[in-house]
Amino acid sequence: MQARFRAATEADIPALVALVTSAYRGEASRAGWTTEADFLDGPRIHPEVLRADLRRPRSRVLVVDGADGPLACAHVAEQDGAGYFGMFAVRPELQGGGLGGRLLAECERVAREDWGLRWMRMAVIDLRETLIAWYERRGYRRTGRHQPFPYGDERFGIPLRDDLRFEILEKPLEPNA
Repeated sequence: MQARFRAATEADIPALVALVTSAYRGEASRAGWTTEADFLDGPRIHPEVLRADLRRPRSRVLVVDGADGPLACAHVAEQDGAGYFGMFAVRPELQGGGLGGRLLAECERVAREDWGLRWMRMAVIDLRETLIAWYERRGYRRTGRHQPFPYGDERFGIPLRDDLRFEILEKPLEPNA
């Protein structure tokens, strides 16, 4: 499948919230391999968080459209002098077909070429070994640095466990990579 990337607008918010939630939460997410349904319930992204991401400088939500709505999306932004990658979602039935890898590469290109950044970082729930391994195959490394999960803030979901935390992964963005 040829992927055409475009920047999301505020009109995309309802469809993107549905896409991201379907890729990570609830029974629908179990059709793919990115599910967090055993760790978290509730929405994966709150509309107001997404709206803020769309409005801030040096922040872009990229979308890949299909005939019936978005197929994939991801957020790339400048944070603390590096690129930050997040809100990554591919429709569960399309996962494993290469679309996610192309979207990640486009986000890296934006950070490197459009914004001149030398590093890409992300925060991944450290229990997600399969997902972390997928990122490692794409050049990311585990840093051993952790951030707490925002327990009590349901904009990020309803935890089903009390041992959630994020690990920071990073990758150097080589010129002309």
